[in-house]
Amino acid sequence: MKIEKNSKPLPTITSGEERARAPTASPASSTQSTATSVHLGATSAQLQKMESSMANTPLVDAAKVADIKQAISEGRFQVNSSAVADGLIQTVKDLISSHKT
Repeated sequence: MKIEKNSKPLPTITSGEERARAPTASPASSTQSTATSVHLGATSAQLQKMESSMANTPLVDAAKVADIKQAISEGRFQVNSSAVADGLIQTVKDLISSHKT
């Protein structure tokens, strides 16, 4: 398959054109105040709500960590290798499926 170059190159902007395109403040616009309103939609509101709820949620369950530390120090902590392996396999599956999309 041959790719042909049919488009013309874009024109370059000279410094005089840049100044002509730049917005200028007129005396009338500098004395008047205009308000701009932006509405981001329902999804944005949901994301903000989720963010605030996540910010208030602790990352670590301190009581559970203390219990595990106590069990390790007393020598009664048992590792369930089957559960660890299942969790690892599920994590890998999730990572693979997230990269496919």
